[in-house]
Amino acid sequence: MHEILDRYRRRADAFDRLIIATRADQWSNPSPCQKWTALDVVDHMVGMHLSMAKTAGRATDAFLPVASGALAAFRAARQEVEALLLDPALASTECATPTGPMTLEQQIDEVVSDDLPQHGWDLAKATGQDDTMDPADVERLWASTTAIPADVMARYRTPGAFGPGIEVYGPEVPVADDASLQHRLLGFLGRDPAWRSSTT
Repeated sequence: MHEILDRYRRRADAFDRLIIATRADQWSNPSPCQKWTALDVVDHMVGMHLSMAKTAGRATDAFLPVASGALAAFRAARQEVEALLLDPALASTECATPTGPMTLEQQIDEVVSDDLPQHGWDLAKATGQDDTMDPADVERLWASTTAIPADVMARYRTPGAFGPGIEVYGPEVPVADDASLQHRLLGFLGRDPAWRSSTT
């Protein structure tokens, strides 16, 4: 569990720094995620944290609306998820997921935590910050996502397959054969590594 908690904290810290460095006039900037602004990216991550709290049956009063302050909302959300990971009984609780049963800590690791580097890239691109992902995260995500069976990945790329408005991955974006692993990963996940904001 400590490995999962440590990995989550490292990634949450990186996302936190991106939020801090975002100017007030940048929250409405478009992001690489179609239809999402920079603020929407943070809202999505807070929502993912909220879903973990709901899965654990915890009260969600501590969660704050992102529109009232992105940093405060994210910090309140991460505090709740860290509390889940620090509670052995809750962390080991088995829960149903679209890909089968898993413990809550595993779901946090594979869904919320793994989402942080990807959406950190989205936020960095939307706000003109350094978009370099941690190489350890790139390698881990590349290994896990390329191991997904083709039929399952096709479902992940189908909008609405896991509920109204939910799209896990977009269509794969071709990248050069000699592209960096980060760019290959981003392309595989449906992101254009060359995407640029016109409003940063």
